[in-house]
Amino acid sequence: MAIQIGDRLPDATFKIMTPDGPGETTTSAVFGGKKVVLFAVPGAFTPTCHNNHLPGFLENLDVLKSKGVDTVAVTSVNDVFVMDAWAKATGGDGKIVFLADGSADFAKAIGLELDAAAGGLGIRSQRYSMIVEDGKVTALNVEGSPGQATVSGAAGIINQL
Repeated sequence: MAIQIGDRLPDATFKIMTPDGPGETTTSAVFGGKKVVLFAVPGAFTPTCHNNHLPGFLENLDVLKSKGVDTVAVTSVNDVFVMDAWAKATGGDGKIVFLADGSADFAKAIGLELDAAAGGLGIRSQRYSMIVEDGKVTALNVEGSPGQATVSGAAGIINQL
């Protein structure tokens, strides 16, 4: 069953790039005691994710922060090196936290995995956005189609803050 508004995020570990190379962080470190906007994409560098979904959050970062958001984070079922390259290629490095969920453990734990094997992509994350306050989901927007970023885009989240 997919995570719902009012649920707490499960304990999970993500890979992140640090100045010393690949490292790890946890849901408690990212979300504990903070208001976080988390959005998920099926794949870094894929057309909708790269050209539509991520840019909206980068463009609206100041608006999100002005509404009390401490952190904006993105997760994808990609390895830490791909996520790091994506952060640098988009100008998001140091602005948005890029959380690699390489084996889809987090996506599965919250029930928002996507079977994209027919397209050669294997198990991925559904496209969604959420507001998480001290580890608890207070808003959740799941796209009906992985090729669209309408309900899960930055504009929708801004209206929910």
